[in-house]
Amino acid sequence: MKQPPCLVWLPADHRTLGRHATPYLLLGDKYARAVRDCAQAQPVMFPLAKADDLPGLLGLVDGVLLTGSPSNVHPSHFDQQVHDPLLPLDPARDTLTLALVRACVEEGVPLLGICRGFQEINVALGGSLHQTVQAVPGLMDHREGGDTPEQEYAPSHEIRLAPGSAMERWAGGPVARVNSLHGQGVDQLAPGLRATAHAPDGLVEAFELEGARAFACAVQWHPEWRCAEHPFYAAILSAFGDAARMRQARRLAT
Repeated sequence: MKQPPCLVWLPADHRTLGRHATPYLLLGDKYARAVRDCAQAQPVMFPLAKADDLPGLLGLVDGVLLTGSPSNVHPSHFDQQVHDPLLPLDPARDTLTLALVRACVEEGVPLLGICRGFQEINVALGGSLHQTVQAVPGLMDHREGGDTPEQEYAPSHEIRLAPGSAMERWAGGPVARVNSLHGQGVDQLAPGLRATAHAPDGLVEAFELEGARAFACAVQWHPEWRCAEHPFYAAILSAFGDAARMRQARRLAT
């Protein structure tokens, strides 16, 4: 009998598009393809999921990948006022994903956060964010420019990996180059999170949850972008996929 596919849940963004501001529930193609091609799993969505649905839905999946997004985590979740009302927000996504992070940690569901997902994990576990990294004295402008996606997602700066960390092992050494497309960033790291990568200006670029029951890592850059062409990026997603398959084996055995 053929093994059923390993299932990874990717939450949807809530956007309004077109001249009539029609509501849409969206998932970036590159995230779904990265799950399929580099984590070797089947991406799934529950577009209208609510926090109350989490116990039942998490029992159906083998991992959760929190994607990047044009929107920012609402500052009210880390006790701040909105500094720039022009920046996009997605409170409906916040309501689901912040609860989803805590549920994954409690239930031991493999969890990978990318960009906004990295920020969601930090906030969900009690950390805070810089709303505008480039306005903080001593920090770089981490927003990459470019006229094409190839330019926008090109390597932008070095990161230094924590000695002995899984991130250092996946990178194959203590230093790597990554892309950079974010305006928000970690201010205070949540209790229980260990920084495993830093940018040259000291900003946290990756972390892991110490003592987690399953894979629980997040990165500020975008390893989903053409992951198969970047060994470091592919290694992150492959390790996440391995953790999801371990959960699947346990789930199917019960």
